[in-house]
Amino acid sequence: MITTWLYAIAAVLVVSIMSLIGILTLAIKERRMRQTIIYLVSLSAGALLGGAFIHLIPEGIEAYGSSSTFFILILAGMLLFFIMEKAIIWHHCHDDGCETHHPKTVGPMILIGDALHNFIDGLIIGGSFLASIPLGITTSLAMIIHEIPQEIGDFGVLVHGGYSVKKALLMNFLSALTALIGTIIALAVGSSSEAFIDMVIPFAAGGFIYIAASDLIPELHKTTKLSISIWQTLLFVSGIIIMYFLKFII
Repeated sequence: MITTWLYAIAAVLVVSIMSLIGILTLAIKERRMRQTIIYLVSLSAGALLGGAFIHLIPEGIEAYGSSSTFFILILAGMLLFFIMEKAIIWHHCHDDGCETHHPKTVGPMILIGDALHNFIDGLIIGGSFLASIPLGITTSLAMIIHEIPQEIGDFGVLVHGGYSVKKALLMNFLSALTALIGTIIALAVGSSSEAFIDMVIPFAAGGFIYIAASDLIPELHKTTKLSISIWQTLLFVSGIIIMYFLKFII
C-alpha cells in the first residue's frame, strides 16, 4: 500500500509540474508556437483515446464484465466533464481566439476550470494506481502528454490577458496542485472501498473520451492544409500506438 501511495504522489507531482512548461513559450516565436501546439494536440488526442480504449475500458470490463452499468458510468464521466465546462464557461484554449469569447473572465475562468479539472484528474490518477500500478503509470503518462498543449495554451492566454509571467506561472501551478488533493482523497477513500476504485475507472475513460472528442479533435479540424493534416493524422495515430505498446512494456 505504501508503494502505491509513493507511485501515485510522484506521478501527480510530475503531472502538476507540467503547468510550468508554459515558460518555454517565451523562447519561441508566437507563429512557431501555434504551429507546434497543433501537433501536440494531435498527439494528446490519440494518447487520451488510446488510454481510454486500450487501458481503462479493458481494466473496467474485468471488474464489471460487459454489463450496461459499466458503459453508463463511462457516459456519466463524459456528462460530468460536459457539465463542468458549461458551469464555469471554460474550455481548453489552444488558440488566440479564446479570449474574445469571454474577454472579462477568461483568466479567472481558465484558472477555476483548471483547478476543478485537475482535482478530478487527481481522483483518476489515485483510483488508477489503486487498481494497479501499471494502469496508474499509463493513465498518468496520457495525462502528461495531454497537459503539455493545454498548459502552453493556458499560459499564453493568461499572459495575453494581463497577467505577468511570474503570476501566470504561479497561478497555473497552484491550480495544478488541486490534482494532488484529488489523488490523496482517492487513495484515502479507495483504500477502504473497492467499489470506489471500480467506479473511478469508467469515469476516467469517459473523461478521456470527452476531452479528446469535444475539446481536442475539433481544434485539429480548424486546419485544412494537406501537409499539416497528414502530420496531425500521423501524430494522432502515434499517440494511440504509444498507449498500445505501453500495455506490454509496463
